[in-house]
Amino acid sequence: MKIDPKSRADLSAQIAKAIRDAIISGEMIVDERLPSEAELADQFEVSRPTVREALKRLAAQNLIRTQRGATGGAFVRRLRYQDAYAQHITTSTLLLSMNAVDFETACEARYALERACAPLSAQRRTPDQLATMRAEIHRQGQPGLSDEVFCDSDVAFHRALVDGADNPVLSYQLAGAVEAMQPLMNMITFTARSREEIIALHTRIADAIEAGDAGAADAALAELTAYTLTLGQQAMAARDAARHGTDAT
Repeated sequence: MKIDPKSRADLSAQIAKAIRDAIISGEMIVDERLPSEAELADQFEVSRPTVREALKRLAAQNLIRTQRGATGGAFVRRLRYQDAYAQHITTSTLLLSMNAVDFETACEARYALERACAPLSAQRRTPDQLATMRAEIHRQGQPGLSDEVFCDSDVAFHRALVDGADNPVLSYQLAGAVEAMQPLMNMITFTARSREEIIALHTRIADAIEAGDAGAADAALAELTAYTLTLGQQAMAARDAARHGTDAT
């Protein structure tokens, strides 16, 4: 592992990248103990605080874990999909908000990914995942439910559908789509949408998943996509009209 001391890049970032690359390439394996801070400082010809900062970067990426005691130190961590979900969701949320991704683009991506999961979920979902979908549908129909709680339930319903595909790679990829994009879409459309329409479509999806009918699940998701797009377009048009009206005065 080497760094370029003449590079303008931060030295701690270079060290973190060098160690990260060694982990990804398999040069360093899971549970392998990293050299001590002093050994790393000698190897990279930097100060121990610089090494310490590099290790903090790696820990923040869930690539290493630290252990105290005589046998302690920093070790290569086995990164699980569940551990990466939160970071993926945060990154997706920031990308959407900072880059001003338009509603139609977010909607297209989110449902295209979920429709890829539906056939698998129709074949592989567990009784618990189906029960979660049914429970969320029941929850959505409760009188007096706030918009915020309804939106949370909406996310939980689709999360169960995605996880029903029993494919950790898809679940990881869709964590950002469902839990970052869905709240964005809910925020834009919640004032105009019909809860009864959403519940009816969710019920059709759950019925199809329970019956193992991939075609029916996809058809219901396609209708939900079209409905959501229409609501979004109407909401954006109304917002533009109000803005122009305000500007005109």
